[in-house]
Amino acid sequence: MGMLLLSCLFFVAARALTGLSDTAEAQQSAPPGPVVVQPGAPGKPSKKLPPSTTGKLPPRSQAEVDFMQGMIMHHAQAVEMTALIPSHTENKELRLLGARISSSQSSEINFMKRWLAARGEPVSMAMPDMKNMSSHQMPGMLTPEQMTALRKAKGDEFDHLFLTGMIQHHNGALTMVKDLFDTAGAGQDAELFNFATDVDTGQRAEIRIMQGMLENKIPEEKQ
Repeated sequence: MGMLLLSCLFFVAARALTGLSDTAEAQQSAPPGPVVVQPGAPGKPSKKLPPSTTGKLPPRSQAEVDFMQGMIMHHAQAVEMTALIPSHTENKELRLLGARISSSQSSEINFMKRWLAARGEPVSMAMPDMKNMSSHQMPGMLTPEQMTALRKAKGDEFDHLFLTGMIQHHNGALTMVKDLFDTAGAGQDAELFNFATDVDTGQRAEIRIMQGMLENKIPEEKQ
């Protein structure tokens, strides 16, 4: 009887030691925890966050909502400008550029509308005084006078006004992105961050294209 009891105790102890060994091996072989990275603003480095960081979305800032609502208005004018191209110029290069701008910005308008709707926000900004709407324009937007001149122009004059106007317009969008990321607590929403970064990259590239088109037209006009 004593031998049987001793054997049972030995078996239980051996199982406990085996369980501890298995646990230690599992802990040693377990892969390291995921690395949490917070992306930086355009031109700034990303930074690693502690593994204990949770995936909870940061609270939405009013600056983000204002940015999306304002950029919808901003993009809408760019699409309006490109709609004039077919009837105002035969410049094939400008026609291709206009089609590109119209397509990309129309798609982005749809994205911004979905982003706002998903968060229960209105698509349009509140305009307290519609009579003074021009004073509420986003950076870089053409004035009513500039838009009138663009509509009246044809051929080379239209090309010049369109390119200079759209460069002004794109630079305004870059200002809006910078202002967003310069605002404390804004730009943390992942979708908005990616969108704003794409806007910054895409419009810088198009500015370089338009500047090149303007430089190429100057020698032609001197001939």
